[in-house]
Parts: sequence; structure tokens; C-alpha cells
Amino acid sequence: MDSYFIYIPLIVFGLAWILQFWYLIIVYRKLAVYKIKELPEDASYPPLSVVICAKNEEENLKQNLESILNQDYPDFEVVLVNDCSSDDSEWVLKDLSKRYSHLNVVTLKEDARFKHGKKFAVTIGIKGAKNQLMVFTDADCKPQSDQWLKHMGNSFASNKEIVLGYSPYNRLPGFLNMFIRFETFHTAISYLSYALKHNAYMGVGRNMAYSEDLFFKGKGFASHMHIPSGDDDLFVNQNATKQNTAICIHPDAQVWSEPKTSYSSYSLQKARHHGASKAYKSKHKWMLSMQVSSAVMFYIAFIAGMFLYPEFRIHLAAAYFVRLAVQMLIYRSAMKKLQVLDLLLFIPLLDIFFYFYTAFNGFFSLFRREVRWK
Repeated sequence: MDSYFIYIPLIVFGLAWILQFWYLIIVYRKLAVYKIKELPEDASYPPLSVVICAKNEEENLKQNLESILNQDYPDFEVVLVNDCSSDDSEWVLKDLSKRYSHLNVVTLKEDARFKHGKKFAVTIGIKGAKNQLMVFTDADCKPQSDQWLKHMGNSFASNKEIVLGYSPYNRLPGFLNMFIRFETFHTAISYLSYALKHNAYMGVGRNMAYSEDLFFKGKGFASHMHIPSGDDDLFVNQNATKQNTAICIHPDAQVWSEPKTSYSSYSLQKARHHGASKAYKSKHKWMLSMQVSSAVMFYIAFIAGMFLYPEFRIHLAAAYFVRLAVQMLIYRSAMKKLQVLDLLLFIPLLDIFFYFYTAFNGFFSLFRREVRWK
């Protein structure tokens, strides 16, 4: 009996290898083979309200807001919630309001007795929107083209109530930027692939859309208002169904953002984001935890096996490279769609770093206090 225990690392490696292939072939391949469609000649462009919440975003408003106000779209407004800003955002918005009649500014003032988070600001923006269909982004985001809203608006066809877009980060020098862009890509290939499998579990507030009716039918953010983050992913997690969600990842519909440039600011951002995942539906928490844990065990068992079983090193190495080859094949197609193809050759390093960082971050987040959005 004891002799079987010495093979536990090999058994763990085999099970983890199988699970990793399941995620690659059954899940991530969905996005890899997805065909991005151009706008049809008879495309439908319903009235839209773009909702943006900004807190001390003066410089970002100067740089990015006009690219949204100048979208080539027949009927839209931009609802800008100026959330208790103490910089000169107010004057920037006053100047833009004179030049753009479809800019609707809602100003929130600081209240000594009532401290609110982003969800309150988003709710105010939704209530201030005049159109039924709403597109959400952030002040530090810039659409790749003036066709962004056309692609998002047309995605509401066939009675869809939620549209999941994609927001890559700008490319900068250094490993941190590579890792941030890979983590963003990995998050995207996961939530977009599951949406294509009719099992949407999250979206990213830098580029997503949903209907006002769905928001109020689901009682807005009431069930998770106590969690500072989650105005995007928790809303999708609680309101997406098998039939009401579409994805929109045409290059012209992608919205670019500035990444964090220090490890401390990035860690704080991830801590804020991770706080919401604790409130996901149980089935989604299970499938995501299995995704991370199987990858971590794959790497641990592989390293252990290489040391413990010299006679199996060739087999272990072959299994590792087979997984890597399939992974790179599937990721290559998805990376091309999501505009991070330059990261392909760094997958062996970024993949292992990503999974161990995610596992440790998830563990230590259990002991962190919740963080406000700004």
C-alpha cells in the first residue's frame, strides 16, 4: 500500500493535466474560434446613454472625453457623474458642456454624514440617463475608434440585455506592464469564452453595456451595495442568463486604458477587484477556483515529478510541452483578437507567474479590509 503513495505527485499531475486540457479545449477555444463580424448594412442603432463616473479625473477628462463625445452614432448622450471631485474637473466639464449639447453632467457633493462608493455614483448616472440602453466606461478610457458605440449598440440585437466588451491596457516597457496585459487577457479569454458558452459570470466596467430595465428589475446593486467593488462583475454575475448576454470584441469596439505603473498600486487595484469575487454564484466560484488550482497543482506536481522520478522525466516533459503547444495555439488566435499577440512567446513565464500570483492574491485577500473605489 505504501508503495502507491510515492506516485501521488504523478497522479496529481495527470489529473491536473486533464483539467487544464478541459479548460483549454472546452472553454478557451470558444473565443479562439469565434468569428468577429463587421457591422451589417442594415445594422440597428438604438438610442444609447454612455455613463461615466469620475472622481478627481481632470487630466483624464481632458484627454479622453472628447473621443467619446465625438462617436459616430445617430442618437446618444454622455452622462458624466462628477463624484465629489476636489480638482478642476468641474471647470473642464463646464467647458465641454458648452461645445457638446449631448453631454449631461451630474455633480455629486461630499456629505459629512453619508459616505458613498462607486455603486451609488453609477446608480445616479443610470437614473439620470434618458435612454433605455446604457454603455459604461471610465474616465481613463479611450475608444479605439469612433465606431465603438455602433458596435456596442448593434450588439443589443436579438433581445440581448447585456453586452460584454473588452478593454486592453496600453503597452509600456517592463515586466509589470507585460504581466498586467497578460492578466487582463487571461481574464478576458475566460469571461468572454464562458459568455459564448451561455454561462456569463462577469464583465469589466471599462467597456460593457446593459439595459435600464434589467438594472431595476434586478434591484440594481442592492444585494451587494455593502461591497465597494463589483458594480460591473457582480451585476453581470447576478443578472446574466443563458440567452440575454452578447460579446462585442471588434477591434474598433475595444476601449484602451492606462495601466498601473507600480507594483503597490497594481496590488491595491487587484485587492479591490478580488473583493467582489467572494459574492459570485457558487457554481462560478467553483469553476474559477478549479481553473486556478488545477494550474497551480500542474506546475507543482511537474516540478516535484522531475526531481522525484528521473525515470519519468521524458514523459513529464512531453506532457508539459503538449499542454504548452495546445495552449499557445489557442492563445495565439485569442491574443490576435484581443491585441496582445506580442505576449505569445512569453507565455511559459507569464502563465506560471499568473497562476501563482492569482492563488496567493486570492488567499491573502481573505484577510484584507475592503477598499473604496477612489
